[in-house]
Amino acid sequence: MSEPCGFILKAKTRPDKAEAFEALFRAYVEPSRAEPGCIEYHMLRDKEDPTLFVFYEIWASQAALDEHSALPHMREFFDKRMEYLERDFDIQHIEMLSESSASR
Repeated sequence: MSEPCGFILKAKTRPDKAEAFEALFRAYVEPSRAEPGCIEYHMLRDKEDPTLFVFYEIWASQAALDEHSALPHMREFFDKRMEYLERDFDIQHIEMLSESSASR
């Protein structure tokens, strides 16, 4: 059985691109959650720094995350990400030590 694959991603946007970034990714939340391999998918925004977005994602496996990342809209965004970002993503890979609360 595959091990879940999780990460916390921080996206520091350019001040003039923060609203566009939020609008773009808000539209991806529900479709991403509907993907078969998605266990958790959360988009958050720092209350003190509105240019800092945090994504918390848990996927059923690396293969499920790879499928998500290969979707056309995700590939297109990845190629154009620096138009939105002040610096590239900060990604912290995490290990899930407790069961998902998403099914409660």
